Amino acid sequence: MKRALRFLGAWSLLTVSVALAVSPSPPAPPANAKCPVCGMFVAKFPKWVGVIRFGDSSYAWFDGTKDLFTYLLDPAKHDPAGKRMDIAAVYVKDYYTLGTIDGRSAFYVFGSDVLGPMGKELVPFAKKDDAEGFLRDHRGKKVLRFDEITRTTLKAME
Repeated sequence: MKRALRFLGAWSLLTVSVALAVSPSPPAPPANAKCPVCGMFVAKFPKWVGVIRFGDSSYAWFDGTKDLFTYLLDPAKHDPAGKRMDIAAVYVKDYYTLGTIDGRSAFYVFGSDVLGPMGKELVPFAKKDDAEGFLRDHRGKKVLRFDEITRTTLKAME
């Protein structure tokens, strides 16, 4: 019995450690962090912060998901250091809970009447039901997944 409990304890610790190593929450943006796309100070807009964590554990902070995708979709313009190929994680804020969520698994509402720091915005949600409800309540046009957001999507938001 003791051996089984020790095994379960070690397994739990290992599982938690692996989960934390794979997806640690990003730190809050420093007060002087500027969005690499528009140059705005990101910390002024905590409800809209998007974050990229690179393989070397450095971060890029964005004042909204639209700028985060602008960066991801045009690396030559916004990433002269070439880090885009070494992205370890993408984070966004769930619009309702304000919790940090995995940007690659989020649901994004396109075309709503809710504006972010830079105007029209892709509004992120952890749950599909929340995104669909928000879409109905705020005259959104479509719920998109990470891989469905393109340069054409961003162009339509100008």
